[in-house]
Amino acid sequence: MADRHVITTEKEYRASIDAIIGGVGPIAVDAERASGYRYSQRAYLIQVFRREAGMFLFDPIEIGPMHDLGAAIASEEWILHAASQDLACLREVGMDPLRIFDTELAARLLGLPRVGLGAVVEQFLGIHLAKEHSAADWSTRPLPQSWLEYAALDVELLVDLRDEVAALLDSEEKTEIARQEFDAELHRAPAGPKVDPWRKLAGTPSGRNRQVLAVARELWTARDTLARKRDIAPGRLVPDASLQAAIKANPRTRSQLASLRAFTGRASRSELNTWWAAIERGQAETELPPLRLRTDSLPPIRAWIDKNPEADHRLKVVRPRMIALAEELKMPVENLLTPETLRRLAWNPPAEPGAEGIAEALAEYGARPWQIKAIAQVISQAFVEAPQIEIEDSAAAS
Repeated sequence: MADRHVITTEKEYRASIDAIIGGVGPIAVDAERASGYRYSQRAYLIQVFRREAGMFLFDPIEIGPMHDLGAAIASEEWILHAASQDLACLREVGMDPLRIFDTELAARLLGLPRVGLGAVVEQFLGIHLAKEHSAADWSTRPLPQSWLEYAALDVELLVDLRDEVAALLDSEEKTEIARQEFDAELHRAPAGPKVDPWRKLAGTPSGRNRQVLAVARELWTARDTLARKRDIAPGRLVPDASLQAAIKANPRTRSQLASLRAFTGRASRSELNTWWAAIERGQAETELPPLRLRTDSLPPIRAWIDKNPEADHRLKVVRPRMIALAEELKMPVENLLTPETLRRLAWNPPAEPGAEGIAEALAEYGARPWQIKAIAQVISQAFVEAPQIEIEDSAAAS
């Protein structure tokens, strides 16, 4: 087997664009990151395959922005597996599709028990894919040939896989459902930054005090700043467990921190001054963070029966009906409607509980037209009937 070649020069890059344009059919695309190794989520290898054009492995670190390739193929259908994982890093280098076919999402809509690429390829194409390099550090240079072979094979099979999956979607009358889901995935807004991610370092809420939160905030911020500067995953500098151990020990001197056995990690000693300075800032902080954040999150379901018994009753009536409908449609219930949306509807239903009112509420929550058509009447009927239906206490555990 010939060695896989990585495109790194401008000349090769330009030639590859011409070759890909000259190919036929949809274009398979994948990207490899260095999650768990690097701070950033940038792509370190981009793979592109098209029939009658061939396989292309691009090094975006050497090539730089790839807007020309992105623009040349933007209007073609791009095939990805788990597109939500790759779209951000592809867009970062200028590759932004207008249409996608997501073989993982399609597999979910078909109700397949396993939707990882290896499982889906084996089911539809009868080929076993080794996945030993899926968690590799793709920022490594040069990339080993075994890794390149793994990366190329994943994408070379995507076009054939897409055809098989599309045929099954068509036979189950789910082609339009899939199209709407692909479009929603393509246009989904990126998740915003997490609010106060440092809070998890301070232990359970019952064991916190505001000074502990201040120390946790300073340690987390110091580590995040250093990790961003070095482009190293924060946990590879000092693991969460080590920061938690330092917070719990509450050292009073730099020497006490240094002698703490549980404070480990590659930078736990080389950057000891950084960590100690963060602890001192937290211990001296006078503008302390609140113990709890105010959010619009719903209460835990186990608390509904006391806080909002009518909502608790609605949820217990509607949930089994949604599960039954999902089984009828042969797809996971979470693809029929996200559990969070169903809970919010049950907690605060529209003033008009009919199917039209439910449909409007679903649309506001971002439900797709196919979902609204399938479930609005089911939810409406469940909410209307809920006051007349007795629910056994055991249903609370469902």
